[in-house]
Amino acid sequence: MPTSLSYLSGFGNHLESEALTGVLIKGRNSPQNVPLGLFTEQLSGSAFTTPRHVNLRSWLYRLRPSVLHSEFTYVTHPALAGTPFHPTHTPPTQMRWDPMPYPTIGCNFIEGLMTIAGNGCIAMQTGAAIHLYCATHSMQDEYFYNADGDLLIIPEEGHLRFKTEFGIIDVSPGEIIVIQRGIKFQVHILQGKTRGYICENFGLPFRLPELGVIGANGLASARDFLIPTASYEDRQGRFKLLTKFQGQLWQSDILHSPLDIVAWHGNYAPYKYDLSLFNTLNSVSFDHPDPSIFTMLTSPSTIPGVANVDFVIFPPRWVVANETFRPPYYHRNIMSEYMGLIKGKYDAKETGFIPGGGSLHNCMSAHGPDYHAYNKAISTSLQPEYYADTLAFMFESRQIWQLTANALHAPFRQKNYLDCWKGLKSCSQRQTLPLPK
Repeated sequence: MPTSLSYLSGFGNHLESEALTGVLIKGRNSPQNVPLGLFTEQLSGSAFTTPRHVNLRSWLYRLRPSVLHSEFTYVTHPALAGTPFHPTHTPPTQMRWDPMPYPTIGCNFIEGLMTIAGNGCIAMQTGAAIHLYCATHSMQDEYFYNADGDLLIIPEEGHLRFKTEFGIIDVSPGEIIVIQRGIKFQVHILQGKTRGYICENFGLPFRLPELGVIGANGLASARDFLIPTASYEDRQGRFKLLTKFQGQLWQSDILHSPLDIVAWHGNYAPYKYDLSLFNTLNSVSFDHPDPSIFTMLTSPSTIPGVANVDFVIFPPRWVVANETFRPPYYHRNIMSEYMGLIKGKYDAKETGFIPGGGSLHNCMSAHGPDYHAYNKAISTSLQPEYYADTLAFMFESRQIWQLTANALHAPFRQKNYLDCWKGLKSCSQRQTLPLPK
């Protein structure tokens, strides 16, 4: 079935879609007799008493209510983890990983998940987790929903079709998809195999950042986000409904496809975004600006101006700052950063950091350009330059990214990452300094 998308038209706005005309009745959410004998069901993504502008809910009109399933039983998944993440496996050392290799035995999207790190508390709805995913074949008779948080999924390789309760969304590298807490879906591979990254947000839902002095325009525009058009499956048979609950995987038996919503309306629905539409801002005079100007989505915390988790991207862009060290300068900061690369090169790490790989620099762990990037930056004649072959991102959190044992001991973790800075020499080794007074 082909995908059909509509514009989101702004976060928080009311949306609606129906696969069959006449299902939605104006002014009635749950009439005594629903058209076509459908069942009404409300899906709430926020507390009932949340202020109107951040209250998230959608009314669903489906073939069968979601209560029709067997008892959930525990499913072993050795590479999937949830809170509490233990500091035992988290030294302050800077770390970097090569791309996660594909398994020798085939796997689908859920089977191919691997948790890298996380923080906060699922039960208290704070913090986030970082996962990698890979898949060599589509989900067939399994469906999944996440009770723990929203999933921000970033393909690095392969084209995917997400069949959700709300409709179908196709996603390719260079795009992202957000599937909120509780929404059921199934993942199909449209060609070859697929690999990428996931930020699982336990906290407040992702929203567009405030623009402040930027003004009305810039960064990601609400008009560029897409939602699916309603479509439904009327499949009967023996299926598995998988769920992630309190960091663990569970399954129940169902005798029908749960993707059976004929119509829906509300403001709680999955969406996608093309990262090439991001309106990048940058310095046009001097100095390398803080990465906050590249924030695409944010999950706020209880502290104003401090994020539970930010999703920051570094897309193709012009760099024109004069008399400036153009790559990210050496720095230590209060926020903790996990970075991934979707394509091309990252200007501060032109070797060793490759698409599908990742790096982790936790709170106050020093980081910055490697030896080669530093020498290039201080010796190059500065001219306006377009960074064309690049697309990187960062998950930035106010809480420490606590590593899993699988990530710390992964065979694809680069044990020699710190060597990228070894060639840097003290200025006194490069020139004679005057004696101190």
